[in-house]
Amino acid sequence: MQGNLQVDEKLFCETAKFYGELFALPPLASKIYSYLIFDFERKGVAFDEFVQVFCASKSSVSTSLALLQNAQLVIDINRMDERKRYFYANENYKKIRFEKIMQRMHTELKLLDDLKNFKNQIQQKEDGHDEKTEIYQSLLRKSISNIQESINKL
Repeated sequence: MQGNLQVDEKLFCETAKFYGELFALPPLASKIYSYLIFDFERKGVAFDEFVQVFCASKSSVSTSLALLQNAQLVIDINRMDERKRYFYANENYKKIRFEKIMQRMHTELKLLDDLKNFKNQIQQKEDGHDEKTEIYQSLLRKSISNIQESINKL
């Protein structure tokens, strides 16, 4: 891997595998994202460097970058004195990611409440609710609260 960034190959492979699975990314997109993580000085990586480092076609790199930008994992900047675009890992993604997780938890809580209400409506009585479901809902509420507290610190 010949590029402008210093990359530990073993750590790079582990990172690419992890983020590929976590975000359901195709292999090239996960490699590009992982490569950007090694840009510790946040100088940015130009398009041509991705083509060179990964020996990939311009079309494949372009498609992968578009996917990463749509997922808000990557941002790009045009510098005033150059025509090139430089790509960076989105520093705000941790916050965005946890906000998405919280939203899914809120949605699940609402669905569980709606199911409980529907069940009570068709049975014409309130028989309480499944104890395990109540415990699960409590866990979701606590998790949402903890995540929100952490997001506020980010």
